[in-house]
Amino acid sequence: FGLILCQSVYAQLQTGIIRGTVTDESTGNIIAYANVALLQGGNTINSVQTDIGGNFLFNSINTGSYTVKVNQTGYDEFVQKNVKVTGGNTTLLYLKLKNTTLLSNLIIMPDSASMPPASTVKTKKDSRDYFARLDGRIAGEGKKCERAAASYCQAIAGQAYQMPAGDFDGYLQDGEFNTEEFDKITENIFLEALTNPLSTFSVDVDRAAYSNIRRYLNYNQLPPKDLVRIEEMINYFDYTYFLPNGDHPFSVYMEYGDCPWNATHKLLHIGLKGKEFGQEKIPPSNLVFLLDVSGSMSDANKLPLLKQAFKILIEKLRPEDRVAIVVYAGAAGLVLEPTSGADKEKIINALDKLQAGGSTAGGAGINLAYQIAKNSFIKNGNNRVILATDGDFNIGQSSDGDMVRLIEEKRKDGIFISILGFGMGNYKDSKMEKIADAGNGNYAYIDNILEAKKMFGEELWGTLYTIAKDVKIQIEFNPSKVKAYRLVGYENRMLRKEDFNDDKKDAGEIGAGHTVTALYEIILAGSQETTGNVDKLEYQNTNVVQSNDLMTLKLRYKLPDADTSKLIVERVSENNIKNRQMSENFRFSAAVAEFGILLRDSEFKANATFDQTLELARNAKGIDKYGYRAEFIKLVEVAKILSNPETATK
Repeated sequence: FGLILCQSVYAQLQTGIIRGTVTDESTGNIIAYANVALLQGGNTINSVQTDIGGNFLFNSINTGSYTVKVNQTGYDEFVQKNVKVTGGNTTLLYLKLKNTTLLSNLIIMPDSASMPPASTVKTKKDSRDYFARLDGRIAGEGKKCERAAASYCQAIAGQAYQMPAGDFDGYLQDGEFNTEEFDKITENIFLEALTNPLSTFSVDVDRAAYSNIRRYLNYNQLPPKDLVRIEEMINYFDYTYFLPNGDHPFSVYMEYGDCPWNATHKLLHIGLKGKEFGQEKIPPSNLVFLLDVSGSMSDANKLPLLKQAFKILIEKLRPEDRVAIVVYAGAAGLVLEPTSGADKEKIINALDKLQAGGSTAGGAGINLAYQIAKNSFIKNGNNRVILATDGDFNIGQSSDGDMVRLIEEKRKDGIFISILGFGMGNYKDSKMEKIADAGNGNYAYIDNILEAKKMFGEELWGTLYTIAKDVKIQIEFNPSKVKAYRLVGYENRMLRKEDFNDDKKDAGEIGAGHTVTALYEIILAGSQETTGNVDKLEYQNTNVVQSNDLMTLKLRYKLPDADTSKLIVERVSENNIKNRQMSENFRFSAAVAEFGILLRDSEFKANATFDQTLELARNAKGIDKYGYRAEFIKLVEVAKILSNPETATK
């Protein structure tokens, strides 16, 4: 015991603590959720965010001298050098950030003289058009607008047209254009079971939308409606489905109960659970890290966070695994040849040397990464490219269509892809979602180091090892039991009914241990509710077959190295599933769906409220080992206040 105590005391004397608070220099107000990076020798050692009280903490820091950098939207970057850490002591820092003006990083080039006068900017549409015309004419860093262009600066600042602050935030962020892109979502509507009995979609295990929504809420902003992909919110969480015990690589679980936001409707809950494998049963991995090191990746929540995230993965590698690193900026290059997972120091050293700069040759990087993966292909192994980027491809094949076709071609080699998104301001969610969907892949957004730990620590092999691909679901609803139905979410994953039996049609993947959940909102037969306005057909009649079945559920999937699908068929009656209704699985997934419906301000929200969402989630939190469900509850509370500040005291 004495020896252990001495060792513990000795270890404490070799490390120290940095603790600090970040405030506004002019007002003294605390600054929550600022990014605080700890650097030594030009390399980022660690990165954290300030908490709600503006506090941050770096624990167990080796003695020495460090640099602390702080970044937050609306403030100049703060840098404090020569921060000393001594053994067994705590270094206290009180950091004050200076407010930056919206114009501090802008200079209008001389050709702006051809622009129309600022006085023409009268409406929000005029502002959008004006900003679009300025694209490519903004240059310089840390400079003020030239006097000759003052009127144009006023237009950019929203002074010619007094645009609401919330709208203006969408244009400029940290003094630069906010060019984030999200694909428009057109919500699924209610379809009548008599005339549209088949519902067909591809499964989706992506979780990017949820962590991206969390990023917005942590910055005290409601997310854009088109970011709110409800299926990705639901599937961010694990559910306690039973493990598969037959020949198929996943189990099928169903529940049926009352719809929380519409008491006259029912809710059908469908869950899949993938087989779990011990690490020793996962085949060897051939991984290629494809890393964006362009100039847009220099922020603390981009390349520095990327490095920290990949170090978590590297620590999990086994000697039989191989890793190569490809980077791209103005051009693409190989910075680490395929290397055994046993040589972690070599892999980490290659990672640490990366610096951001240049433009973004995404297409060239993808081609090179897939070529390296193909050259190192492991038969019956786990072959995967992991692309980490903010998605801002701007040289070479940059259109979404070009990128999708490129990835579709590459997947024929049996190489899977994972997309990891980083950063804000110029984030291209729409592009990355398309690439992941086209490339037998999955897509996640890393907003902080805890999300990296979740993905590469707790869920590593679910992320990296696919057990079933091209997984499709088709449900035939019985019109004698169901009048109409609506799939909640999955708008970007809908398939034609003919696609279900077409093995050439790509669909989603399931990883080891993954759960996949889908919800249907159902209007029962006999309801007087009107769901559509379609004229009666003149040339055919539909005869309903009397049956006690609620529906027939069909699934198709392929094994990872197969070209032919396998079929699962289950006929389901209300009696089959009604005894399991309203479990924690059902109630928590319903709470997440209701939250998404509220964030989207959906036309189908009916009686949905934040208070009801909170009650559902709190009562269904269950055993929350990692605190993800508790965090969800806090995010709902934030959204409730942002949606109606008057509720803050209730």
